[in-house]
Amino acid sequence: MVILWLVLAWRLGPKYRDWAKRVSCRRFVQVFIFTPLLIFTIALLALPTDMWDHWLSHSYGLSVQSWGSYFADWAKAQVIFTIGATVLVLILYALIRHSPRRWWFYFWVALIPVIVFALFVEPIVVEPLFFKFEPLQTTHPELVKKLEQVMQRGGMDIPPQRMYEMKASVKTTALNAYVTGVGASKRVVVYDTLLAKSSEAGVLLTFGHEMGHYVLHHIPKEVAIDLVILLLLLYALSRLADWMIKRWGVRWGIRELGDWASLPVLILALNMVGFVADPIFNGISRHFEHEADRYALEVLHGIVPNENQADVKDFEMDGEVNLQDPDPSPFIKFWLFDHPSLPERIAFVGTYNPWREGESPKYVK
Repeated sequence: MVILWLVLAWRLGPKYRDWAKRVSCRRFVQVFIFTPLLIFTIALLALPTDMWDHWLSHSYGLSVQSWGSYFADWAKAQVIFTIGATVLVLILYALIRHSPRRWWFYFWVALIPVIVFALFVEPIVVEPLFFKFEPLQTTHPELVKKLEQVMQRGGMDIPPQRMYEMKASVKTTALNAYVTGVGASKRVVVYDTLLAKSSEAGVLLTFGHEMGHYVLHHIPKEVAIDLVILLLLLYALSRLADWMIKRWGVRWGIRELGDWASLPVLILALNMVGFVADPIFNGISRHFEHEADRYALEVLHGIVPNENQADVKDFEMDGEVNLQDPDPSPFIKFWLFDHPSLPERIAFVGTYNPWREGESPKYVK
């Protein structure tokens, strides 16, 4: 937010707008000059804090990525982001000019296929630019057989071709696994660090958690809920941006909302409403992560001996390796955590046992 205020105070938006207009009188050409200039400026101003973050991760042993690799990834990320941002800015300002009062709604409608497309291509186009992936059946065929047993128990058929080992150890020491993609691009990814440091039971429980996201349809559910919230945020953004331009537009050299130079105002307003909405998005995510923990215990019951204690041990190791806060404050959990806190997860997986109480499991009968 500070960087965006500086961009506005220095009137960089009007300067880049005027440069773009000198090159061409066509708005379609102007957007491909103005937007990359603005995005790259913001990225450069943010680079010192990004570098500090990388240095901090290095000093605590969470990152092993060299500076050369870091800057290569930074450059690739900027190119990808700039291409996507330029297309969105083109759509956004066309809608603002078409409907100055209801552009926020039409832009929300336009974002739906864009978000779905991004979710589809991200694991097959973007992620391989930053990490190497290998089929899990090639690197750990014996583990795939165990995973197929888990899938059979849960009544789920995930082809082995959609299970991948990510070579994360060249850049990080963190342990992780995740589910990503939609439709034909949907897949489960396991870090090679997790495969190296965790027990077989721990890997199976982690896979059970990610499988839970598949089976319980968490990705489409969360996307649908987030889209509803996004509609409200875009409305709030439009009102806030209008107020800011009326209040400071002359000082910033911004003529109206349809002016290219208003883009930093829109990005700043988005950051402000997004910051306020963070607890909502994170609360939704924490709920789905908690239910995935429950699913993992249920689907691994009878396959992993003493699954409760195995899961506790795995979470404890994960907390030590990833340097998780063992006692976060309630406020920090509420505002920043997109997963339940480590103590909460350990308490749950250590005690959840419906079979002992003669009760029926919630998901895996």
